[in-house]
Amino acid sequence: MASSSSTASTDPQLIISHKFPETTLTYTERDVALYALGVGACARDPLDEEELKYVYHKNGQPFVKVLPTFAAIVSMGAMGKLEELQGLKYDPRLLLHGQQYIEIYKPFPSSACVSFDYNSCMLVAQYDSGSHGALLPPDIENRSVVAGFHDKGKAAIIDIETTSYDKGSGEALCKNRSTIYLRGAGGFSKSSSPFTYSNYPADQASVFSPNIAWVVHGFLPFGAIIKCLCNGEPTMVTSIFGRLLLHVYPGETLVTEMWLEGSRVIYQTKVKERDRAVLMGYVGLKQATSSM
Repeated sequence: MASSSSTASTDPQLIISHKFPETTLTYTERDVALYALGVGACARDPLDEEELKYVYHKNGQPFVKVLPTFAAIVSMGAMGKLEELQGLKYDPRLLLHGQQYIEIYKPFPSSACVSFDYNSCMLVAQYDSGSHGALLPPDIENRSVVAGFHDKGKAAIIDIETTSYDKGSGEALCKNRSTIYLRGAGGFSKSSSPFTYSNYPADQASVFSPNIAWVVHGFLPFGAIIKCLCNGEPTMVTSIFGRLLLHVYPGETLVTEMWLEGSRVIYQTKVKERDRAVLMGYVGLKQATSSM
């Protein structure tokens, strides 16, 4: 596949071997509570017994609980680092967040100072008043890597994968993989076979067509879905996957359908006014939920 003039200097080997610099993110209980409110916690009933714990210290509860989808917020800094990738040529105005995959291993603290080491893809909490119940925080390291890079002709797809660890114990907290669609950045392959690279299982691979370029909305239904499925127990969630399919306009109504397949809840979100699917994916559970 011949390189176009706009992508002639794209070097895939430089991209997949890139060492990300360390950065720091701080979040507090206020951020955690605002996130929960933003995805619908206590929206219908401000005294909802199952949702108050995400926004309020209910009945002597020392700290607010963290919705498992908050893990996606922690990793969002990765997409802002694309401009630092040596060898990657693209127009940031044409960048689209195509899909998100999350594995959750342990609950997140309700507040932390998080240090990201994108060389190895890590997150570090220097202050924790959350789920670990200690004034002195565990360090949480985020190790991030370029997990995938693909030439799709008129576009390129890049996967940034971040795994977050408790530095003291070495235990993993969660893993995020953000799949980013770069319109106009393809056509850089030096041979007739398009360049493709990934370091994760084939059954988790990105499957995109150029039509995905029109995906422009966010992952708001993610948190709402988990809130409905948790039955008051967020630790039952083990993994989350979501693929953005179509744009959403302000004021439109989103309707989410869910059904159970083994230990996975498959979901699809549609725009009511247009009867079009805009988001699909699944949520992995430790066990099937009786509410389904």
